[in-house]
Amino acid sequence: MKRITQGTFHVFTYKDGLLSSVAHDLRLSLERFEVEVDADAGTVSGRFWPASLRIDGSVKHGAVDPKGLSDRDRRDIHDNITEKVLHTDRQPEVRFTGKLAVDAPLGRVDGTLSLAGRDAPLNVTLRREGGRYQGEAELVPSKWGIAPFKALMGAIKLQDRVRVVFDLPAA
Repeated sequence: MKRITQGTFHVFTYKDGLLSSVAHDLRLSLERFEVEVDADAGTVSGRFWPASLRIDGSVKHGAVDPKGLSDRDRRDIHDNITEKVLHTDRQPEVRFTGKLAVDAPLGRVDGTLSLAGRDAPLNVTLRREGGRYQGEAELVPSKWGIAPFKALMGAIKLQDRVRVVFDLPAA
């Protein structure tokens, strides 16, 4: 079994609402995680600490603008995510357990994500390229009882989808 604690997990959020033109699509990075891969058994498990999310910046035209947010904006966004949305004081850890799906042509891990005190199925695309595990998953937060963040009485809000992209060493 291989234990991985280095690599990248990027989390993308998407704006919505009447005033979405003044809001930001965001990229965040997860700084603390632990993934275990048992290639022989075809299993994957992971532990993730959402309080370790770092706000990388706003995303414009597919590129991260690291200067698009002030330090205060970054703190406010981090606090909103960890305190108001994910309640990391009560649920400090997210867990995933899954098994490689043998019928998936590009590689897929079918599993269960435990988030915010609830379990729901999650499928993760997975490929092994150049000594790395790469893939992504799209989460619908409402499956875990998480309402999209809203501000200004809903005029600014987040879509009910979050994309997670990862790149981890396989060797």
